Amino acid sequence: MPDIYYVEDDAAIACAVKEYLEQKNCRVTVFDRIETARRKLLLELPDLTLVDWNMPDGRGDALCRWIRERQPELPLIFLTVRGDSRDVVSGFQSGADDYVVKPFELEVLYSRIQALLRRTGGRRPARLCCGDLALDRERMAVFRGSREISLSQPEYQLFQILMENKGRTMTRARLLEQIWDSSGSFVNDNTLTVTMKRLREKLGNPASLKTVRSFGYRLEDIL
Repeated sequence: MPDIYYVEDDAAIACAVKEYLEQKNCRVTVFDRIETARRKLLLELPDLTLVDWNMPDGRGDALCRWIRERQPELPLIFLTVRGDSRDVVSGFQSGADDYVVKPFELEVLYSRIQALLRRTGGRRPARLCCGDLALDRERMAVFRGSREISLSQPEYQLFQILMENKGRTMTRARLLEQIWDSSGSFVNDNTLTVTMKRLREKLGNPASLKTVRSFGYRLEDIL
């Protein structure tokens, strides 16, 4: 079941698209403000995003660029009345994967969604970001801004798990199990505390890395 975010302030259009796509076994969440969509995207990523151009609190192309800075591989389609060739070019330059001009046939929209999802086929983003922190899965590298940070294997694994679960609190027990117990390296609870302390120091003690007292840790965007 594809999870789709739809940024649209026209309630009638949003309702028609949502109802149709849900009949096609999609899960659709509608946002009538860009800021609301941004806050949700910081917490959880969909499989695909649909974006209108003209919104009450901003422009869809600005949202598209904001998304691309953080999630370069998230599939994104513009749905807009702006069909001028300059707007279409601008939409693609902002990072859109496809561009659909209103009015449109719902069947055509669904076909475009299917085609885009087939092309992107469940690939996980290669680069994960949280504020100025970034993790490149392909290079197995960690950055703060443009500076690469050297981490030990346990530190990298800890940071990767927190990045992949951004916005969620990870319990100490689960982190110990995933990083150490899975490889047969049974350790005491203090090992995680020491590893986290070293990781924080190497990352520059970022405010985004939270300790949930007596429970675990959470990495989250600071708005």
